[in-house]
Amino acid sequence: MAFRQRREKLRSILSGSACVRPGSVYDAISIRIAEDLGFALGMFGGSVASLAVLGDPDIALITLTELAEQMRRMSRASALPVLVDADHGYGNALNVRRTVQELEAAGCAGLTIEDTLLPQAFGEAKTQLISLEEGVGKMKAALDGRSDPSLVIMGRTGAAAITSLEDTIKRAQAYGETGVDALFFTGIKSRAELEAIAAATRLPIVLGGAPDELNALDYLAGQRVRIALQGHAPIAAATQAVYDTLKALREGTPPKGLRGLASSELTARVTREADVKARSADFLRAKR
Repeated sequence: MAFRQRREKLRSILSGSACVRPGSVYDAISIRIAEDLGFALGMFGGSVASLAVLGDPDIALITLTELAEQMRRMSRASALPVLVDADHGYGNALNVRRTVQELEAAGCAGLTIEDTLLPQAFGEAKTQLISLEEGVGKMKAALDGRSDPSLVIMGRTGAAAITSLEDTIKRAQAYGETGVDALFFTGIKSRAELEAIAAATRLPIVLGGAPDELNALDYLAGQRVRIALQGHAPIAAATQAVYDTLKALREGTPPKGLRGLASSELTARVTREADVKARSADFLRAKR
């Protein structure tokens, strides 16, 4: 599927009336599994990018080059549309513009640019936000960096958990006026807060982590929430599985005695073995 088609699929989600939950993806195998299971969208989070590429916690150590290359690997492996958490755009507004260019070329369907001050400032223990004016500049730069008009660009703010609901709405309205395609919120704590934000804005809403009262998809859809994240459990599950397997091997369990391994059928499916064999037969005259 061409990149434009993937982006149009994400746009159709945002323009629809339902709320969807994306699958958390981070490499070629995870995105193929999400696609095979029927997810409409993949979410490539900054935290899982840091874990998958660096093995480091999410403290803004990953570079744009590393993020874009991982996205490029996933684009080659699957046609599933992917929304990328592009953090703060890896610098100032001009860096944001470059970030959009690189991730667009890497094949993402959409990306988010946030107003968190990253990396964390010297001497500050608490998360901080950049100024509203700088945030607006970053959104404008992101839009200017887009060459494919179908690429989805979202303005993201975590003000609900850092400053106030009033500031959250002010920032959301200002980012919306720049022309971004959707608004992404983290830190919303209640239905009352979500309803106030939905009433004060007009764009589709994407919701990050939220309390249990914000888990009902029908309710979220009624508040114009079109995408609701559900965390990044897949990479946590993979980490535990690798740990358990290596621990068992280290303690003497023979390979045939290991549990929880992918079957040969599943491995063949996610590696697209049948397609590879067909190409080998066609191009190398290899016998099937």
